[in-house]
Amino acid sequence: MGQEIKLLDIKNLVKVFTIGSGFVKSRITAVDNVSFDLESGRSEIFTLAGESGSGKTTLARIILGFIEPTSGKILYKGKNITEIKGRKEEMWFMREVQPIFQNPFETFNPLKKVDSYLYETVVNYGIANKREDINSAIDEALNLVGISFQEIQGRYPHEFSGGQLQRISIARALITKPSLLIADEPVSMVDASLKMSICNLFKDLKEKQKVNVIYITHDLATSYYVSDRIAIMFRGTIVEIGPVEKILIDPKHPYTKILRDSVPEPDPEKRWKEKIKLSSFEEREFLSIGCKFADRCPYVMDICKKECPGDIILDGVTVKCHLYSA
Repeated sequence: MGQEIKLLDIKNLVKVFTIGSGFVKSRITAVDNVSFDLESGRSEIFTLAGESGSGKTTLARIILGFIEPTSGKILYKGKNITEIKGRKEEMWFMREVQPIFQNPFETFNPLKKVDSYLYETVVNYGIANKREDINSAIDEALNLVGISFQEIQGRYPHEFSGGQLQRISIARALITKPSLLIADEPVSMVDASLKMSICNLFKDLKEKQKVNVIYITHDLATSYYVSDRIAIMFRGTIVEIGPVEKILIDPKHPYTKILRDSVPEPDPEKRWKEKIKLSSFEEREFLSIGCKFADRCPYVMDICKKECPGDIILDGVTVKCHLYSA
């Protein structure tokens, strides 16, 4: 009996950027030997979480084909997408895997009516040609996000709220009936009151439409609410991956612990009493020989600065940390 083909299988993915000019150049490994998969025959919301500079968005752009990886494989339904050639194969992949971007106001041209984007999507992907069928396809996708065609017809982006526009952006992605949505910080530009409605939408799409979602965020609160599994990224590396409840309730990696404890809690008895060091991009951490978190880790050992930790499996969670290798 042959091995079951995964929906998405990321194997040892690496992306190296060269920064600087002349004689002063550095090679930054923005995505460092990343592996994970999504199974076929089920639907889930898989989250990539971490602070800015962790490599989340770079990884998403590689999966979408916007950036070429330095090495590694991306298999989608058994096909290596880095080797896709020809318009027919490209269109197949683009129909199957749809992006949702952070800022819905940048997705739509302010001088162009919103419904024209939906018309173009239907026609460009060959979903329908007749006006009646085009309208039907658009209405079907809009209904999935709780909006009717009449609500958007003939209107411009500025006539909608950020939450409405993000829902329309999601509807546009759903027109092709994709198996996978890659949503990069999809709630960071909407009001707090609307975040949960967008998250609930993703959960409904997973449960009712069997759509898989890769949810990219720095927001652990929405991650916990919406996710089935979560991967915590730091400086291009997945440091911990597993079921969201296990990782966010009982994190193993020191970075995950600090990231979780940085989330504000209303209970004064649970205040974080140490200085939280969640810095912005630091080049030297990317260039570290051993564990990239060593300079900030409260449990650092000599080996941490010399050797990159391997994967350790603990209670269904995979963690990269020398604390558990002894």
